[in-house]
Amino acid sequence: MKFIKDHMASIDGIAIYPVISLSIFFVFFVALFWWVLTARKEYIKEVSEFPLDNQDNI
Repeated sequence: MKFIKDHMASIDGIAIYPVISLSIFFVFFVALFWWVLTARKEYIKEVSEFPLDNQDNI
């Protein structure tokens, strides 16, 4: 592990990758949280019943 750490420390500009990763992670989950809060209740009920409706056709 020390070899990898020393090798990564020698790369210029490597510190930006954790910031980019955290930003993508944060934006994705904020967008997902916003979608959950603003989703129509009828749509959520319809989608939640899909597994139960499918078994009637078998």
